[in-house]
Amino acid sequence: MSQPPARRTVLRGAALVGAAGFGVAACSGGGSDGASATPAEPVTLGAATEVPVGGAKLYRESRLLVSQPEKGQFKCFSAKCTHAGCVLDKIERNQGNCPCHGSRFDVTTGKVIQGPAGKPLPEVPVKAEGGKLIAG
Repeated sequence: MSQPPARRTVLRGAALVGAAGFGVAACSGGGSDGASATPAEPVTLGAATEVPVGGAKLYRESRLLVSQPEKGQFKCFSAKCTHAGCVLDKIERNQGNCPCHGSRFDVTTGKVIQGPAGKPLPEVPVKAEGGKLIAG
């Protein structure tokens, strides 16, 4: 007859399962499916002047990033990593960084610079209207 597991063993196992579930929740949000990348309704992001020429700005709350490769030319991409759906957390050296697994994307083209992501960020229509950027 076998002994039941010790209380400590049961509690340790429950803690590990909970931590694993938290990790999945942190990275969930669409995976590599780009269908939800474009906002269903137009989104006003803010002043066009907030995006530096030759640089980019991350709009985490809207899950978008906007670059301005040349003065007056704006490009917008989903800020959801195409690997596991995590939202990019920062832009460094014109690269968007995914905090979950380290994928990096070119903010002017959306192309993958470093995996594990294998697909580029989906492009989102954007226009400057009345000095404001409107995506979607």
